[in-house]
Amino acid sequence: MRPTVNAFVPRHERIPVAQSLSTAECADPIAAVELEEAIAYLAKRHRVTPAIVREIIRRLGSSERAAVEREIKKGKARR
Repeated sequence: MRPTVNAFVPRHERIPVAQSLSTAECADPIAAVELEEAIAYLAKRHRVTPAIVREIIRRLGSSERAAVEREIKKGKARR
């Protein structure tokens, strides 16, 4: 079994990866606040946790409200 490529790259030379959507997508703090407000709104409206809404946004790659709402409805239909 071959070792992964990162095994040969020194730790200080690895490229950091953003762990949250708000820091990766929104360099502007005002946009980050607006995104969090939209997440809270959608979570409250559809009675799901904000973490679920963030995960849906991360999987879609877009924070467009209509697309996120469609995905939430699809998920609820599966339950």
